[in-house]
Amino acid sequence: MATHPADNLAADAFPTALRTAIQASGLSLDRIQYRLRARGVSVSVTALSYWQSGRRRPERAESLAALGHLESVLGVAPGSLIALLGPPRPRGRVQRESSRLPIEALWPEREPVSKLLKRIDFTTETALTKLSQHDRMDVAVDRGEKRIAVRQVVRAERDGVDRTVMVYDLERPGRPFPEITSQQACRIGRIARDEAAGLIAAEILLESPLARGDTAIVEYALNHPGPPFSRGDDSYCRRFTTPVREFVLELRFDPRALPAYCELYTIDPDEQTTNRRKVDVNAAGEAHAVALDFGPGTFCVRWDWPRDQT
Repeated sequence: MATHPADNLAADAFPTALRTAIQASGLSLDRIQYRLRARGVSVSVTALSYWQSGRRRPERAESLAALGHLESVLGVAPGSLIALLGPPRPRGRVQRESSRLPIEALWPEREPVSKLLKRIDFTTETALTKLSQHDRMDVAVDRGEKRIAVRQVVRAERDGVDRTVMVYDLERPGRPFPEITSQQACRIGRIARDEAAGLIAAEILLESPLARGDTAIVEYALNHPGPPFSRGDDSYCRRFTTPVREFVLELRFDPRALPAYCELYTIDPDEQTTNRRKVDVNAAGEAHAVALDFGPGTFCVRWDWPRDQT
């Protein structure tokens, strides 16, 4: 079906009006975010940037509610921006697979990640589609993170794809970085670390370049030094820049040190937290969570320890 010119004008009206209002206000996106936060509204700078560029638009109930506060912060007439949104965009596979976020967009603080990525080569990362991702984290008896095993099934979308990239966040800067080791069909290329931010990035080089449509199974691991093993923030998060058909996260706790509670939640590109639900941990310390057709966004599992233990 052909797109009517009026539809294009309607699609452009909202980001154009928002850009004009932001410029007229003289406020930076950081300042706008600060003023929204003072009203109890959480909107990321990334989301604001996407809204004004037209790359994304507010559609979730939380985002539409935030838009009313944004109108007030920018000093425009109530309802003037909301009225320009038009009907919701169609949902489905085509729209979701056409969206790809920059890697750094999935972190609240983008600059450290962006600087880190400039020190390695991730030029073919955007030509890889992750069909399946399987992560397994082993948590030691001292509650520290012991090992993370990663298995990916990837497909090349053009000829010559020869690498993917890994970015890992220690969550608590100052912890020792893990050793990254190849397990199957890959080798580890350049590694970049940011001690202050607690970030590490690495090139995961494929055995040989892929032709368009070729698939590969890649396995690597992050081995934390120990014992004793350093403790993170008692969570595991996997960030996806594009949709993944299947994501499986396994957690293996030492049976001598089981968490009191475990839950999963997701974070969308607008940094809205959704889909909280409990994750069961059996007597052997095993737990898992599964996501289908997930992303872009962040999939997390967090846990709490019994209060009577240190």
